[in-house]
Parts: sequence; structure tokens; C-alpha cells
Amino acid sequence: MKYILIFLFIATLGSIAAGFLLETAYSEKLIGFGIMGIFFILFPLFTYHRWKDKNLKDYMLNKENLDKMRDKEKYKR
Repeated sequence: MKYILIFLFIATLGSIAAGFLLETAYSEKLIGFGIMGIFFILFPLFTYHRWKDKNLKDYMLNKENLDKMRDKEKYKR
């Protein structure tokens, strides 16, 4: 998955750079496809890759987690 993300990142940046550097009729489309690739393909895949093994309840502020944070603050002092 890491290599796919790297490849997609390089491909989208390459598309954007080619759109800016090349003087062709479809240079604006290259820029647009690069931006769409980042936001609709690369960013969701990256988010899934980073959060797939995480427990979401560890990051939510509920009564238990607030109590844990308060207990840790007491022991620091």
C-alpha cells in the first residue's frame, strides 16, 4: 500500500507539473486531473492506510478518556 501511495503521489504531482510546464491544448486538463487524483484517490487511500488498525474510541473525548487524562495530570505534578 505504501508503494501505491508513493506512486500515486508522484503521478499526480507529475501531472500537475506537466500541466504547468507544457504549452498544449490540454494542459489545464492535466492540472485538473492531478488535483482530482490527489483529493479523490490519494487522500482517501492515505487516510484509510493510516487509520485501518486504529481504535477510534481511543481518540474520542468521553468520560473515561477525560478521567484518564486528569489522572495523568495529577501524577505529573
